Amino acid sequence: MSLKVLIVDDSMVMRKIVVKSLRAAGFDIEAIEAADGKEALKKVNAKVQLIITDWNMPQMDGLSFAKKIKEDKNTKHIPIIMLTTEGSMAKFEEALDCGVDDYVTKPFTPEKLKKKLDKFIN
Repeated sequence: MSLKVLIVDDSMVMRKIVVKSLRAAGFDIEAIEAADGKEALKKVNAKVQLIITDWNMPQMDGLSFAKKIKEDKNTKHIPIIMLTTEGSMAKFEEALDCGVDDYVTKPFTPEKLKKKLDKFIN
């Protein structure tokens, strides 16, 4: 059975890199892609098992998106991984305060991504 992953990033290239990295890390995934938080809110549902989102995006950034997901009783259970160039401890803490479950800084490797995701995937 494949893992339903919502990948949210304004860069189509980065979304493809995330999909490729997840598969290289050994995950069997069904990828749902969105270019920003606003588009992602239209695509997320309770069947999504994991969200990987960028921080800086037009329309709706990753933090605003994470807050909306965690406020909704139908989606608050979905783990959110922030994948971003924002690497400071203050930014990491801000993301956690907004409901992000973990954090991966760019650039990343499939191994680094797998190590983070293994905590959330049964």
